[in-house]
Amino acid sequence: MEALSDEDLMALVQEEKLNYMEVLFGRYQKRIYNYFLKCTMDPEESRDLAQITFIRVMKYRASFNASRGFEGWLFQIARNLVKDHFRKMKVYRDQFNLAETLPERAEEGDAGEQLEREELLYKAMARLEPDKRELLVLAKFQGMKYEQIAELRDTTVSAVKVQVHRTIAKLRDFYLEEEKSEA
Repeated sequence: MEALSDEDLMALVQEEKLNYMEVLFGRYQKRIYNYFLKCTMDPEESRDLAQITFIRVMKYRASFNASRGFEGWLFQIARNLVKDHFRKMKVYRDQFNLAETLPERAEEGDAGEQLEREELLYKAMARLEPDKRELLVLAKFQGMKYEQIAELRDTTVSAVKVQVHRTIAKLRDFYLEEEKSEA
């Protein structure tokens, strides 16, 4: 079962062999949760949205087209949920509590410095507009190829590259501002 591709597994799910959904869930659960966590910066909402994503995969399994790939289809579902989430909340700034999200670590030496850098990075990311944060999450944290992101966003690869470059520059500026305010 583990040797089957995502598309093959989804084809079996489409044939009502629903136990194969468990393998897909195992492969993508963490990535989907992390995608939502970095977009919403809310652990509870992220768990809920990840669950809803897989419920929608089951509900809309008949609409899956293997030629477009499972990963892109799955992230399109997730992306639509993020949009709906922000639309419902009508809030584009988070009530993000960093202490609840970051793992507990020793505050000594390099580990303490690493934690500080992560905190600054998360604070800087929280300042990005949700669509820009989502772009970085897809490209840098989820490791999606620019081609996949371009397809998800219905744009060109070159446009995605430019947007990623500009967003990283903006993130760098926010990070440096956060660093100065902490000093």
